[in-house]
Amino acid sequence: MSTSSQSSYPMSGGEDQHSYIHNSSYQKAVIDGFEEKARQNILEKFDLLNLNPHLSTFRIVDFGCSIGPNTFHAVQNIIDTVKLKHLKESQENSLVPLEFQVCFNDQPNNDFNTLFRTLPSSFGQEYLSMGVPGSFYGRVLPRNSIHIGYTSYTTHWLSKVPEHVCDKKSSAWNRSYIHCNYLIEEVTNAYKIQFTKDMSLFLEARAEELVPGGLMIVLGECFPDDVAMYETWSGIVLDTIGDCLLDMATSGATTQEKIDLFSMPVYFPQYSELKRAIEQNKNFTIEMMETTSHPLEDKQLTNDFIVSMFRAFLSSIIETHFGDGVVNELFYRLDKKLSKYPIDFDKCKKKMVYYIVLKRK
Repeated sequence: MSTSSQSSYPMSGGEDQHSYIHNSSYQKAVIDGFEEKARQNILEKFDLLNLNPHLSTFRIVDFGCSIGPNTFHAVQNIIDTVKLKHLKESQENSLVPLEFQVCFNDQPNNDFNTLFRTLPSSFGQEYLSMGVPGSFYGRVLPRNSIHIGYTSYTTHWLSKVPEHVCDKKSSAWNRSYIHCNYLIEEVTNAYKIQFTKDMSLFLEARAEELVPGGLMIVLGECFPDDVAMYETWSGIVLDTIGDCLLDMATSGATTQEKIDLFSMPVYFPQYSELKRAIEQNKNFTIEMMETTSHPLEDKQLTNDFIVSMFRAFLSSIIETHFGDGVVNELFYRLDKKLSKYPIDFDKCKKKMVYYIVLKRK
């Protein structure tokens, strides 16, 4: 079966050594780096008084929350900031006391059990929580019901693999590659088109859910316009995983046919693409759109760190397509191959982290 018919690949659940809970510090570094800017933007851009001086329930959503702990840190920062703003404005105006409701959204097969089991012990005093299963490429909450939306490291996951990428008869067939590494022009164009469509769907849905004046915070990674995926260290890792799968096909652990029909629904845009996709939606004003280097960009990441991180977010899609029993051998081989052919981080081109704050018109 082609992966184009599959669209939901959650991060590794549970709480064991391979789970996302224990292998998401790379993403957390970005979230932590944006904490102060998020605080400033909420204090400066969010207008509690004009929104509704009688507002009693303040709703926050993390779209693509996974299983924690990153979502809890991000949500708590938003709540603390809104509380501070509410306190300041209450000193001059008669505002109703606020209570907070946090909606944790992700695909239906996300490990919501682990998410709610690991909620911080203080959450009942800070906020009421609820799970919202469903793809964020459509509307998942009532119209005009959300005050602040948030998402980080999510929109590079497309709603599906682009059409024809897994079709051997198409010029956009991805051949023996397992992701969009920018090496085949027709493949790259197919991914670009899918990304633009998906970003439009994402923003249209959020524009319906957010109240007028509400904020949408988006964090993620993109490339400078002169950088391609295959030139970055993460692109090299994904190409190496593809090489490992080819080795496994030779040894009989999988088949060439399965590899030919496999391509990941993942696309990291170049900055100009991202900017254009954001600007095309006329329901928001862009309050902030900044890029910076990743906080860990200049660190020499260890093989253990890399293998564990990639295993945490790829196990689901690998198992779905290649079957049970493949994951252990694949990432064992990846570790060995990276040890034999170490990544020269100094020669790799750099990705960028983007921070975007949108305001619903």
